[in-house]
Amino acid sequence: MSLEVNKDDLIEIFRETIAASVRRDGPDLSARQLAVLLTVYLGNGPHTVRGLAADLNVSKPAITRALDRLGELDFARRKVDPMDRRSVLVQRTLKGAAYLRDLRATMVEAASGRKTSVVALREKAAA
Repeated sequence: MSLEVNKDDLIEIFRETIAASVRRDGPDLSARQLAVLLTVYLGNGPHTVRGLAADLNVSKPAITRALDRLGELDFARRKVDPMDRRSVLVQRTLKGAAYLRDLRATMVEAASGRKTSVVALREKAAA
């Protein structure tokens, strides 16, 4: 599904998505927690605490705090790398994947609503 939106629509889609996320009964994630979650799920793995810190340009303790919360929610889990016991691997979970599916659906709904509004306004202006 391809939706064409302008830059102003993108920020409104983002706002609507965040607002919908806050309204539902699920957990609220901070921007950092969401960035870590998206990086783990959308980027090629394996992911490590060190690698996530470098990718997001934040400290390892900041990643650890975000992963603590994501672990509490069962959205991601940490595991010692069997090949290098000094390294910690970050793994995806089914619950985290479901959260992202819901988030994606919310974004598509917000984008569809924006596209419908824009198309209706254009048609009204042309008439």
